[in-house]
Amino acid sequence: MGREDQIIQEREKKLIEIRKAGINPYPTRFEVKNKANELQEKYSKLKNEEHTKDSVKIAGRLITFRDLGKIAFGVLQDATGKVQIVLQDGETPDKMFDFFKKYIDTGDFLGIEGTMFRTKRGELSVLLKKAELLTKSMLPLPEKYHGLQDEEERYRKRYLDMLSNPDVKKVFEARMKILEVMRAFMKKHNFAEVETPLLQSVYGGANAKPFITHCDAFNSDVFLSIAPELYLKKALVGGFDRVYEITKKFRNEGVDRSHNPEHMTLEWYQAYANYEDGMDLFEELMKDICMALNGSLTFEFQGNEINLAKWRRLPLADAIKEYLKEDISKIKTDAQAKAIAKKHKIPEDGVTKANIADELMKLFRDKLIQPTFLTDYPIELSPLAKPKETDKTKAEVFQPFLGGLEIARAYSELNDPKLQAQNFKAQEDDRASGNKEAMPTDSDFVTALSHGMPPACGLGLGIERVVMLFTNNTSIRDVIMFPFMKPLSTKEDKIENKDKKEAKAKK
Repeated sequence: MGREDQIIQEREKKLIEIRKAGINPYPTRFEVKNKANELQEKYSKLKNEEHTKDSVKIAGRLITFRDLGKIAFGVLQDATGKVQIVLQDGETPDKMFDFFKKYIDTGDFLGIEGTMFRTKRGELSVLLKKAELLTKSMLPLPEKYHGLQDEEERYRKRYLDMLSNPDVKKVFEARMKILEVMRAFMKKHNFAEVETPLLQSVYGGANAKPFITHCDAFNSDVFLSIAPELYLKKALVGGFDRVYEITKKFRNEGVDRSHNPEHMTLEWYQAYANYEDGMDLFEELMKDICMALNGSLTFEFQGNEINLAKWRRLPLADAIKEYLKEDISKIKTDAQAKAIAKKHKIPEDGVTKANIADELMKLFRDKLIQPTFLTDYPIELSPLAKPKETDKTKAEVFQPFLGGLEIARAYSELNDPKLQAQNFKAQEDDRASGNKEAMPTDSDFVTALSHGMPPACGLGLGIERVVMLFTNNTSIRDVIMFPFMKPLSTKEDKIENKDKKEAKAKK
């Protein structure tokens, strides 16, 4: 029997004894009056060995416990932080010492009553007078000093990862703060928050492969949303002039350090504005987030200090000239595009004169460390965007880059219904030629545009990318609390995973 099995067996025995003693190991409530961080702040000036008569009631998980005979020390952790608890002979009732010895293990949730003091070594503590078991933990916690080491196990058991590593929990606290700032920013600029369907009969708003499911009520296939864009623009047709949504997107694509099939976005649409206005608004949002998190307009990402005070606006063609010394205006045929791709060791399959600029951009985007807007993308890559008045081969598109990360995509919205219908037809032809990510025609959206949509700028921002940036993380899995994982549903999967762990351990 392994050590963990022994621990579980011992806890099973304790659970039986707890019930025999008439103690409910899973009571319904406990009246919490104090939080760990509040106590740390309130008693921050308490001197060593100074006692108070202040009574407190706190609840949380017992993280560590050391019984030294006439005195015992434990650490209680709640959602706000940690505080030490002390059982001391002559101050703590004897039955409480017995209670801990007989029934309590690390990992248990406890309700604690006592008074505040600071130990000789300077540790703020609760001198325990009474304890109540709130939840019996049947499985042991990760080892104190190392926590979860295996990366896959960290993601699969995020609850233990957060519990044993405070820095992991801080990432998600930062994510919550970022979402809070985003909503406050939208309200400040008079955007209305709306909701669009996650189940759609026609998907659109992006080039992506959707997830397909079935609606029994209508006996038809439906799709999980790949973007809320077309619905949000219909809201502009309906009379709103500024709308946004913070929502989930589902894209049936690969999983890597920057992609997760399920992810969150902020999308907004601003009537009577173009992509220049969109860049101004996006820049302001990033500054608000940075100020809220860091108190300044600078932050560190992967060893680079990024300054949000100054942003560069750079046409994509000019960026390709600057970083790759290529003049894409000279590319007139697909064959020429493939030759350029070959020169830069880009796989030639699927490369065309329309998408070569986007493929070349991928070669240097990691060098876009300081705030940069790449603008004016080829019109063929932007079927929902408005052409530039001065150059119809380009679309009024921008993508912001920070720390080498592509954060968002935005453009002046196409509101010409005939041109939009033509673009959808071109997308259908592209689909017929084998591009599974090309958009299908949404005829109702064309009908909506035919009723009239005001000029507008829209933006879709990847929330995980923003969190990665401001928490200095390079993997999207580190900023999603419960990232999508390959199911371990078969015996073969479990054996394969075990073999990988053993091979890694031998290395």
